[in-house]
Amino acid sequence: MSLQNPIPPHKLEQLKKSLEGEFYFDDSHRHIYATDASSFRELPSGVSMPKTEKDLKILIDFALSNQTSLIPRTAGTSLAGQVVGNGIIIDVSKYFNRIIEVNKEEGWVRAQPGVVRDELNLYLSDYGMMFGPETSTSNRAMIGGMIGNNSCGANSLVYGSTRDHLISVKTLLSDGSEVEFKSISNDEFNKKLKNNQENELESNLYTDIDSILSDPEVRKEIEKEFPLPSIPRRNTGYAIDLLAKTAPFVENIEPFNFCKLIAGSEGTLAFITEAKLAIKPIPTGTTGLLCLHFNSIYECLKGNLVALKHRPSACELMDNYILECTKNNIGQRENRFFVKGDPKAILVIELRRETDEMVKEAAEKLVMELKNENLGYYYPLITGPETMKVWELRKAGLGLLSNMPGDAKPVPVVEDTAVTVDDLPEYINEFNLLLKKYDLYSVHYAHAATGELHLRPILDLKSEKDTELFRTILDEVAKLVKKYKGSLSGEHGDGRLRSEFIPFMVGEKNYQIITRIKNPWDPHNIFNPGKIIDSPPMNSHLRFHPGQETRQFTTTLNFDSTQGFLRAAEQCNGSGDCRKSELIGGTMCPSYMATRNEKDTTRARANILREILTNSESKNPFNSPEIKEVLDLCLSCKGCKAECPSNVDMAKLKAEFQHQYYKSNKPSHRDKSFAQFSKTSKFWSNYPLLYNTVIRLPGISHALKSLNGIAQKRSIPKIQKPLSDWVNQHREVSDKNEGPEVQFFIDEFTEYLDTEIGIKAIKLLTSLGYRVSFPEHLESGRAYLSKGFLKEAKAIADRNFEMLNDIVSAESPLIGIEPSAIYTFKDEFIDLVDTNKIERAKIISSNTYLIDEFLAKEIDEGNISESQFTEERHVIKLHGHCHQKALSSLVPTKKCLSIPKNYEVHLIRSGCCGMAGSFGYEKEHYNVSMQIGELILFPEVRKLTDEIVAANGTSCRHQIIDGTGHKALHTVEILWEALKPEFKI
Repeated sequence: MSLQNPIPPHKLEQLKKSLEGEFYFDDSHRHIYATDASSFRELPSGVSMPKTEKDLKILIDFALSNQTSLIPRTAGTSLAGQVVGNGIIIDVSKYFNRIIEVNKEEGWVRAQPGVVRDELNLYLSDYGMMFGPETSTSNRAMIGGMIGNNSCGANSLVYGSTRDHLISVKTLLSDGSEVEFKSISNDEFNKKLKNNQENELESNLYTDIDSILSDPEVRKEIEKEFPLPSIPRRNTGYAIDLLAKTAPFVENIEPFNFCKLIAGSEGTLAFITEAKLAIKPIPTGTTGLLCLHFNSIYECLKGNLVALKHRPSACELMDNYILECTKNNIGQRENRFFVKGDPKAILVIELRRETDEMVKEAAEKLVMELKNENLGYYYPLITGPETMKVWELRKAGLGLLSNMPGDAKPVPVVEDTAVTVDDLPEYINEFNLLLKKYDLYSVHYAHAATGELHLRPILDLKSEKDTELFRTILDEVAKLVKKYKGSLSGEHGDGRLRSEFIPFMVGEKNYQIITRIKNPWDPHNIFNPGKIIDSPPMNSHLRFHPGQETRQFTTTLNFDSTQGFLRAAEQCNGSGDCRKSELIGGTMCPSYMATRNEKDTTRARANILREILTNSESKNPFNSPEIKEVLDLCLSCKGCKAECPSNVDMAKLKAEFQHQYYKSNKPSHRDKSFAQFSKTSKFWSNYPLLYNTVIRLPGISHALKSLNGIAQKRSIPKIQKPLSDWVNQHREVSDKNEGPEVQFFIDEFTEYLDTEIGIKAIKLLTSLGYRVSFPEHLESGRAYLSKGFLKEAKAIADRNFEMLNDIVSAESPLIGIEPSAIYTFKDEFIDLVDTNKIERAKIISSNTYLIDEFLAKEIDEGNISESQFTEERHVIKLHGHCHQKALSSLVPTKKCLSIPKNYEVHLIRSGCCGMAGSFGYEKEHYNVSMQIGELILFPEVRKLTDEIVAANGTSCRHQIIDGTGHKALHTVEILWEALKPEFKI
């Protein structure tokens, strides 16, 4: 790969002005796009988000004129470094994302390369159709990337790979000409060979391939050296083995189609602007998952051979390392429901049949054969909606592997070697013996049905020794794969990782053919150089430098579980789960859902933290405008804490960053004002009428908002008389109860903004027979945390610990009604208190509940019954608070609201509301805040007529009324109104 000379900034500026789309060459964007999901890192010259084909042609012309390269990128989830390079990154995910046409009768769809695979299938579901190949990253992987890598997935046993579904592609060639490649007859092929005045380059491509593959000796050499045709997953080099078996080179065979070559070419031949894909009817019938438990990997792979006799649609393996990771992942714990004990491997067998009875019968026959052969020890059959949890657990495996504390991680180096399925048990046995020579062990998971397991040895790529092993292992495994005539890449491609080994895997003669094919397509090497041919050494340009020390920082929040702040950021492996859209669901990452900018993902934020903190020579590395800019749109929603497979807690990282940043920069007046919300509110609560009148006077309101940097369109909540005043006047009401005691936490928001809700919560608990006590405590500290004032937040946490330590217990739990406040005790409280208090703080945390959680537990224990509530009929639409979804779930809230027997509760499939405490008030964030609300929440609320909207968060309720004019109610308000009069105090 020839390295380019730096492009002068004035030329990059000229390029930016010539494009209709976006172009960036600042350090922040270059750092953000320097990595993908692989072990590689290289700073690009710039990043473009083209809007039109004209933009793409300008970029091609610029690359030719300036001897630089173009690197096509969609979601950036490549595991072999396919989208890493020093040229210009072309990110088509933002604008090239249209579904153009569907033809159900002929079974095809036309789509642009930036269309997300799962979003495509959501669209196709209205037609009763689907696109078959499904990667584990399918909720963010895009069609362009799937074509580039020839992706497949768990169901490839049935649907094969992307290549098998690629009918035609529209492309821009290296000279900027537009060409469509599709199946052509022999006559059409011969016409292409003649000089084409309209497109000489296209004609040259056909002439060149004809001169190569017409030679029988060439085809013989290809057949001799390429992986066995019986291996369905093979992505080594260009697919000339498949092209050689089409007409006109072989008679009575399928017609010639360059799509076979383009699929798996990793963007090195042409730039795809549109793809025509074969689609199939959505399968009918029913499925069940037989989750077979084994005592060893070898036994599991023997069981796989038995399972394949029973017509499964998928056989997916998870080993004990994967399963161990799921124990500590908030989002995956509940998906482990089917796991018994600590199996060395689980094989998930999908059985698709016409009826449930037929699935059960097929499963019984398979289990009987396994038992007869002494294979496996536990054989649960999962059916219905629960099967989705099993697949979610399996899909999360890729990202979960980064959860291991420390620098040694499971590394994608021999990630997807493939052999025939019959050879798989012995191949894996030899593979593990090979690793044993070096005192290494490997993670095993994925596609047992098709002879490909994802294998990741545990290596520390910061160490010189393991960086050398990184290469040694690939070298030795390549020889082992060649012995079985397998493919070094089954589905993830060659990229920067494996391209160097292609000459060995397919033979030097075939490698020369591959090189010869690349040359006419891309004579100036502008399309993704360094992939497939002329690759740099596989252990160069790594994310970490051999011998690299991990910097340690003195922090206020406790980062011991990740061995420091920097390693907490390094947990991000680039898997891109934070790129899900609102159509896919979930909370992470709300700002990305609104802007569709990579800069606004958890991945980008982790990247910029890693890049700057590792390489900065500043006395205070946190004093970085680049980090501040990239973290700016993080709402601290905590969605990543639960939904990121690697458990990257960006809210925690951002809070610590802000705290460290203030050491070199004075906090703004606005930040201090929001952080001191409780103090300010306490003062004004003595004069609520004056405050509430003044803030609504147009001139004064405008001036106050301008002075404090608050959006003019945002309403300001009213201050109320403190809840604690009401409590002091009504203590005797609850004291009369002799029932179980609860400690009621009066958070700062309920104290001053939501007094009426607090009163109803106390009355509800009292009416249900609980003795409500009010321990002394300070505020939750949420406002200080959200703005990075950790010194103040820590002081509050330590003081609350002292006040609550001897009071809160299983018999006397702490109950709160504002999620963002009460969940502080579930989360930051433990990271803020002194080290010697942590274990006791965890006990307080485990006995702290959002009121919904407490009431749901009491319902389960039979202490609250539907007979206490109205029989009126209501439909409730529930929007969940981000912190509740991240640190608990909405199940308790739904259970509470369903206790009145005629109350029907439906979850609004919204992520974050967009308010996020102070975020939605800030003038520069207001538009993004409202964009987030408009994704799902606002439109869903506007549709409602008589339904009740439930939202526990004070910010959520505020956002809903500002965005829709609809008043949302807290759970306790709804339950208090639903309580029968005779039960009310």
